[in-house]
Amino acid sequence: MATLTQASSTGLDTYEYTSIRSRQPLIDGNGNGNGNGNGNGNANANANANASKHTNGSTHRRTRSKDSKYRHVFATHSESRITCLSHESTETTSFVGFRNLMVLVLIVSNLRLMVVNLQKYGVLICISCHDYRRSDVIIGLLLYLLVPAHLFVTYLIELVASWQAKRAHAKIEKDDDTPEQYAAALKSFNATWRTVAFVHGINAVTNLCLATKYVYYDIHHPGIGTLCEMHAVIVFLKCASYAFTNRDLRHAYLHPRQAEPLPGLYKSCPYPQNINFKNMCYFWWAPTLVYQPVYPRTSHIRWGFVFRHLLEVLCLSIVVWIASAQYAAPLLQNSLDKFLELNVTAILERVMKLSTISVFCWLCGFFALFQSSLNALAEIMTFGDREFYGPWWNVSSIRTYWTTWNKPVTNFMRRHVYSPLVGRGVPPPMAQIIVFFISGVLHELLVGVPTHNVIGVAFFGMMIQIPLIALTDVIQKIRGIDGKTAGNMIFWVSFCLVGQPLGALLYFFAWQAKYGSVSKQFEASKAGGLFPRR
Repeated sequence: MATLTQASSTGLDTYEYTSIRSRQPLIDGNGNGNGNGNGNGNANANANANASKHTNGSTHRRTRSKDSKYRHVFATHSESRITCLSHESTETTSFVGFRNLMVLVLIVSNLRLMVVNLQKYGVLICISCHDYRRSDVIIGLLLYLLVPAHLFVTYLIELVASWQAKRAHAKIEKDDDTPEQYAAALKSFNATWRTVAFVHGINAVTNLCLATKYVYYDIHHPGIGTLCEMHAVIVFLKCASYAFTNRDLRHAYLHPRQAEPLPGLYKSCPYPQNINFKNMCYFWWAPTLVYQPVYPRTSHIRWGFVFRHLLEVLCLSIVVWIASAQYAAPLLQNSLDKFLELNVTAILERVMKLSTISVFCWLCGFFALFQSSLNALAEIMTFGDREFYGPWWNVSSIRTYWTTWNKPVTNFMRRHVYSPLVGRGVPPPMAQIIVFFISGVLHELLVGVPTHNVIGVAFFGMMIQIPLIALTDVIQKIRGIDGKTAGNMIFWVSFCLVGQPLGALLYFFAWQAKYGSVSKQFEASKAGGLFPRR
């Protein structure tokens, strides 16, 4: 063994060098050492050169850890450092491991709940069991087939208006374009629009009223009623968009001096050429609520893409049905006595317990509708713009959520309600309140009418979004806290962990109080005054 070097070198490098020197042949990559450890000049020079060459290399590191005699004096604490979870840390720490842990915990927890559920209730899924009437199916099918007739009435109204516009346009081109004649033509246009708008309004409202009447009074099953009511609301919104859009196109056609430039996309189908049956039928089936004469289109249909997304819809629908029948139904049923007694603590426990299955079903339904169904329909219709939603799960404010998660409705409200109101001088906050009021009414129609309990929960659930928007707008700007994370947590808590399960419990209880097992006990209970029976 070689001895220590001079005392002037007291660090670890001295010991490492001595060890390297004593084992020169192990590290001499060029074979220059003689391997006898006699300390001659050539050997020393070769050893020094090789030690310098490998000081920062992997070979030196391996030799230092393996061959160093003095292993216990390595400088472990050689610089000032901070823990990776400290706020002062400049490095971005990955939490992938915690994410994996949470996923595993979630899976294990839900598997345990599945086992407990099966042990307690057995298998509750029954394919042949149903509670719908034969009349529900017949009336539902007739209603589903007849509702689109209102869309074609809208087309006929616009067809007549386009004939009138052609005659007026020919007269304007023939006569001298004096200011007086132009003012008279504008006055005539406004008078015509008022008549057309009145007829459009009668048609659209009649569609909604008739569908609501038959769903509420003649279709007992809430699932069938929801499909029919949703179809009627979609047709109502499409009728409104078709009328409003063609009104502006007609104005631009008759008064080009006052009209703003139209989108270049519309040049291939200008007004009134767009008023034709084929164009109307495409809008009827297009996965959008906003009418345009021309849409971005794809070149062909990928049938494999269509079948894959339809298979996703089928599988997710089965999953939601199983989850609802096996897990949600007994949980809802067991909560009825808590509502009869108005036991607030027990009701809160039911809400928290229901939140898991509620979020699961809602996420599956979201994917089935906005990702699978709309993409399949868009592919069949060669519809190019498929931004049906954005990354709403990352939102830091309620405002961003409502402009991200359901783009078809957002586009309709922005284009036909919010922007026209602001353009006519309505303050943006008031325009926002009007938008949520309309949305609240439509939500109550979609939930309260099929369940035969218009109790206002869906409506007030939408209206309460306005103060939540103001709250999260402020929170995400507060310094000293992670405002975006706080806003995202408020969104999840208010919407998915409290709002949805509480709404489901309230409508389920209202249904059972009217038709179900607690209807006889309902009148004498404490909750009798909260849900009046009709």
